Amino acid sequence: MKFDTLLFRRLRVLVASAGFLAASNAIAQSVAAPESLQWRIPSTLPISARVATLRGDPAAPAEATLLISMPNGYEIGPHFHPGPLHVEVREGTLLIGMGDTLDPKRARSLTAGDSITVAAGMHHFWIAKGRTIASMSFMGPFTITYLRSEDAPRRKVFPFGY
Repeated sequence: MKFDTLLFRRLRVLVASAGFLAASNAIAQSVAAPESLQWRIPSTLPISARVATLRGDPAAPAEATLLISMPNGYEIGPHFHPGPLHVEVREGTLLIGMGDTLDPKRARSLTAGDSITVAAGMHHFWIAKGRTIASMSFMGPFTITYLRSEDAPRRKVFPFGY
């Protein structure tokens, strides 16, 4: 039996988004120190990132803010969101580029205190230089759609396995 490739890709993104929302615990944390937050492993991002909910419920149709912690060299391939996303770098350096391919030469370097708003539907990518922490503010529910299916994280169980 042959799967419709486009349908399968969309299903994978939707399932991954649901996993991310469940993992967020949907509880806003009022503390400001990153080391005292409740960090979780998101299922919609490449392995080794951690997220913590700062404000709101990322699963609800309301404003929410997440912190994302990324190790040196961490990459999020080209993707987009249905609504605008405001990103502020809190620690480290984040390269954010616009376009359909991950190309560090086409990225803008943001350091602690810098911010950018990515328009709804804008194709973009991230690369962390050094350990980097950034906040993401958006109108929920959080959704991410990867342009290439191979950039989307995959579960290690059938039918989403390796």
